Amino acid sequence: MLNAASLRFVSVPSRFPPKYFTSPSFSQTQSRTCQFCNTDNELVDFFDHLLKQCRTVQQSQQIHTQIVVTSAHQSAFLDSRLVTAYARFGFVMDARKVFDATPVECLGNLLLWNSILRANVTHGYYQNAVELYVKMRNLGVLGDGFTFPLIIRACAFMGSSNLSWSIHSHALQMGLQNHLHVVNELMGMYGKLGRMVEARQLFDRMGVRSHLSWNVMVSNYALNYDPVGASEIFRQMKLEGLLPNTVTWTSLLSSHARSGQYEETIELFVKMRVGGFGINAEALAVVLSVCADLAAVDGGRMVHGYIVKGGYEDYLFVKNALICMYGKNEQVKDAQKMFLLADTKNLVTWNALISAYAESGLCDEAFAVFSELHNLDDHLMVRPNVISWSAVIGGCASKGRNEDSLELFRRMQLAEVMANSVTISIILSVCAELAAVNLGREIHGHMVRALMDSNILVGNGLINMYMKSGSFKQGHMVFDKIDSRDLISWNSIIAGYGIHGLGENALRTFDQMIVTGLQPDNVTFVAVLSACSHAGLVSEARKLFDVMVGEFRIEPQMEHYACMVDLLGRAGLLQEASNIMKNMPMEPNECVLGALLNSCRIHKYTEVAEETASHILTLDSETTGSYMLLSNLYAACGRWKDSARVRVSAKAKGLKKTPGQSWIEVKKKVYTFSAGKVVQPGLDEVPEIVKELALQMESEETEHCI
Repeated sequence: MLNAASLRFVSVPSRFPPKYFTSPSFSQTQSRTCQFCNTDNELVDFFDHLLKQCRTVQQSQQIHTQIVVTSAHQSAFLDSRLVTAYARFGFVMDARKVFDATPVECLGNLLLWNSILRANVTHGYYQNAVELYVKMRNLGVLGDGFTFPLIIRACAFMGSSNLSWSIHSHALQMGLQNHLHVVNELMGMYGKLGRMVEARQLFDRMGVRSHLSWNVMVSNYALNYDPVGASEIFRQMKLEGLLPNTVTWTSLLSSHARSGQYEETIELFVKMRVGGFGINAEALAVVLSVCADLAAVDGGRMVHGYIVKGGYEDYLFVKNALICMYGKNEQVKDAQKMFLLADTKNLVTWNALISAYAESGLCDEAFAVFSELHNLDDHLMVRPNVISWSAVIGGCASKGRNEDSLELFRRMQLAEVMANSVTISIILSVCAELAAVNLGREIHGHMVRALMDSNILVGNGLINMYMKSGSFKQGHMVFDKIDSRDLISWNSIIAGYGIHGLGENALRTFDQMIVTGLQPDNVTFVAVLSACSHAGLVSEARKLFDVMVGEFRIEPQMEHYACMVDLLGRAGLLQEASNIMKNMPMEPNECVLGALLNSCRIHKYTEVAEETASHILTLDSETTGSYMLLSNLYAACGRWKDSARVRVSAKAKGLKKTPGQSWIEVKKKVYTFSAGKVVQPGLDEVPEIVKELALQMESEETEHCI
């Protein structure tokens, strides 16, 4: 296992002259021959010239063959050139074969080591790069100003603090503490590790800074969601007389966008344009992501215009950003058009379109694109990843297609794609909706084994699942284990109690949350008011409604009014409920009217129902819920003609009643069924069992009567 101890200093092997291993100068590093090679210099220069002219890997392979035939491969310099040539075309394994075939007496050449390190780092083989560096030091070869930027970058992407500190120590011992490129890479490394104190210390100690130094620091603050720090460096840069370039501006934009300061990001983009600093593709991609999060499709189209005028459409990451922007704004036709215009597509492109369909509720279209991605030719090396699976699973879940979500999750597991916190939270929400607590427990166990149970997203999903399933003890156990509970954690507990009619418990939890200093939001009040409604806590709900407006300055939304109307209506205070509905600052929707009508049906109170009937008949609704409530109310009062009239009106509008569904879990699989539908395979015995139970109940009732 590679660790910091592997990077300790070792003694120089005796077979190499000690003078060779001092920190070499640039001229020493670039030497065309090593002192152990006898290759002719003119031949080396000749092959070096040919390798530089190569335009394909096949040409490099042909020259490689000639080098071997002429025995010129004994030159460490030529081997380094061959490594570079193969790496240029992405053939890192071939480059490694060249390196491994280098004679041992030539392994003291630092240029060769730098070439193979660069080949691995450039193509993302960071672990290999670090292992090569360890091997290099064990041979007594010490790095220079070209080696350390490469290995520092590898450590940064690997995310290991111990390795990073060891490399930093090596650089200091080599006297590179003032080397501009080395210090820039060290700052970037500490930024990626989230060690901004160390990064800032290095920056402040620099005697000479380049544009890159400033840009690295602004980028570091952006990476660590600190727009204040990024803005401070940006201002300091201008005070010292250095003009920020497009990279600086882009990093500043990114710092605000990543921190959710979307309006500020747009303002900075305008300043960037007006100031004449030039717009680059990266800045446009950042602003597109902001337009996506703000649901500002008009702004996104404006940025699209800049992209067309500036000729940035050919950048794949820009096309991907456009697909995301249009997708999040539910402009799926535009997203599809961008997808089709992309000459080359990577996994991000496919995932962007899948997400565009899924977020717009077009589950079948999302699955069709997903299937197309899944069936691509093997040589393209593009396969659905966890983001692809999560998008289509989440799309089905959002449209209530819970069985499809579970089936896709099972297929994902069979495909050996590791689920992430987003996938798990989606599946836990499905388990909550289906009350599939056994499956939820299995997922909980899997999360514990995968060390994912400490993730706040997963923890909140578990709380929601357990509470909605009535497993309050387990829900509280998960809640108590979360170190940094957020508002969602508390809201899930309160809503869970409310669903099961435990209003007092919900109120106590609400009070505990306030004591911790956490400010409730509109979702919190929907949860606690709903809890009061189910428990009939009228006076408590009135107080909460007043506190919401007066103390917490939260403007009541439709959902809050629906809770109050439902609460008062269930309590028989129909006139008060009707007055609240009339005094709402917005037109009541189907939820509010439905709550009032349901109360009228319970209490058989037609007077208030008559007042709301006209509202219902003018609603542009897609469901029949309120119509059926009004029709049933008329029927309960013996007004059959009015009941029939309402049903005819619903039918004339093309509205269809959504059939009620039931579900049952058999052998860890959830089956749904409803009246009038063919029984699913595996449930053939259910009707017979129901008849048997009915006969048994009738028999017991008869015996009881006797």
